[in-house]
Formats: sequence, structure tokens, C-alpha cells
Amino acid sequence: MTTLYYMPGACSLAPHIVLEWTGAPFEIKRVRREAPELLAVNPAGAVPVLVEDDGWTLTQAGAILDYLAHKHPEADLLGGQGLRADAERHRWSSFITGDLHPAFVPIFAPARYTSDASAEAQQAVKTAAQALVRKRLELLDSHLATREWILDRRSIIDAYVFPMIRWASGVLPGGVADLRHVTALHDWLAADAGVQKALAREAA
Repeated sequence: MTTLYYMPGACSLAPHIVLEWTGAPFEIKRVRREAPELLAVNPAGAVPVLVEDDGWTLTQAGAILDYLAHKHPEADLLGGQGLRADAERHRWSSFITGDLHPAFVPIFAPARYTSDASAEAQQAVKTAAQALVRKRLELLDSHLATREWILDRRSIIDAYVFPMIRWASGVLPGGVADLRHVTALHDWLAADAGVQKALAREAA
């Protein structure tokens, strides 16, 4: 059976949601960062990690999501068919992996980005990162102005961005309520039965 290693609040929520959407059986294992159990399957000490029955192991959220969508075509989670649909899926996956997700790191770990340990320096790092996260989400909000989902229909990309919208709600001054289209996407997803099941399981 497919097994997902996760940490509550992490981007591993995205493949957890997608596994729910596939309807296929799976197991989840809650781990701590750098825990021996996690290091045994991913020496980088990060989640998500997906392990198949034969021991084959896959890391990196974007890769895991794409793998699951192709493994379960009946779930229709690729967001469209054809060359350009594939390109759009990879485009937005790259945006989330390379632009949006890293923008949060200085907020959560400002000491990595300055040698000045003062509270003022730490806050300056966080403030700059908050501005960058907002800029990234404004791009997404503009994209969503004329559409319900990021791609042509509900896809792995919506699941991928969902945890980060939740992060932004907690770390941006004023949250994301003013980003109407991003908020609408969050609310549509939050009302989804599979999303609710994944959230409840991770909160248990």
C-alpha cells in the first residue's frame, strides 16, 4: 500500500489531499523533522515522502503530486489534456515550488537570512518576506480572476497551493481576505470532503 510520510502544517498536506481525491487505499505516517524514521526514507529529513509497496521512494511535493495524478488517471487531476495543458501544469507547479514556497522560509526561519541576531534585524527579514509572499499571491489572485481553478479544472495544483494559502492567512498582516480570488479558491477547497478528511486526520 502507498504510504505518505507527513508533518502537520507542512506542504505534505497537498499529497495527502490528492490521495484522498484518488479514492485509492493509502497509509500515512506522522513524523518529526530529522526523526530517524524520516531520515531512513529521506536523508534530507523533509516531508513529504511517498513510499510504494516495493520500497520505491519519492520525495519533493511537486514530483509526488504529478506521480499520483498519472498513477490514478481515473481521478482526473491533471487539470487538462494535451501539450499545453501539461505545460501549464508544470508552469504552476514550478511557480509554487520555486517562487511561492521559498518565500515563506524567511518568515519561519529569519535567522538563516541574517547574521544579526537582534530582534530588529529578524523582523526586517520577516517583513521583506511577507511582502514577497503577498506579491506572489497577488499574481495568483490575478490569474484566478476569471476562473474557478488554477488550471482548466480541479487539479493537483489546487491541492499544492492550499497549504500555502493557509500559511499566508496566519503570517501576513491582515491575512489574505483582500485577495478575493485566492480566498475563494481556499474556501472551495476547504469545503471539499477529501480536504476536510485530510485536515481532520492530520489534526487528530
